[in-house]
Amino acid sequence: MAPRLQLTLLGIGAMASPRFAPAGLLLAYGRRFVVFDGGPGAEPPRGPLEAWLVTDEHAELRSALRRLAAQRGLVPCMADLDLGDLRIRALPVAHTSHPTCGYRIEAGAVAAVWAPEFWAFPVWAANADLMFAEASGWNRPIRFRGGVGGHAPVREIAREAARHRIRRLVYAHIGHPCLRAMDAGLTPEYGEWGREGHTYVLADAVDHHPQA
Repeated sequence: MAPRLQLTLLGIGAMASPRFAPAGLLLAYGRRFVVFDGGPGAEPPRGPLEAWLVTDEHAELRSALRRLAAQRGLVPCMADLDLGDLRIRALPVAHTSHPTCGYRIEAGAVAAVWAPEFWAFPVWAANADLMFAEASGWNRPIRFRGGVGGHAPVREIAREAARHRIRRLVYAHIGHPCLRAMDAGLTPEYGEWGREGHTYVLADAVDHHPQA
């Protein structure tokens, strides 16, 4: 029997969040463990890791991530990874002036996506069973100076996720505009706010409900 794909949110905060640890994800598949992004306050638990993958090798947290990864004998990088029937692909996203990526994770018949920052919805995420997505802005995009990209807003991401047949959408890079929306009791038209420390489980017979 194939192992279940277990995805635990280590943090759900955008940069300098006053409330949440940096957006990060721990993947567990049988005895294989891979961490994505994270940072101080969003470190993986002790134990062996296959890799420490990042979506932006030039992000503000790069020095902290290098220190954390070095403690585990790893170097954070953007890379593909093949571990038997677990396949992880680093795929490009439009976000800023230098190359950045998201990850499509496939295990058996299920697929998940880790894409915490993007300016344009990544079409390669289509048909994923679970997607962890950008949530820096709420109802309007956040544009970078010089027109080099930015962050798509939740209201746009919700529409695009539904259009691209994302089965379950979890917002996992929550910025100040979305914190204000949360405090006002607002919820996305499609998808749900991520929860730090929560584990989302996918098996070949797709489980639509998160398990702690």
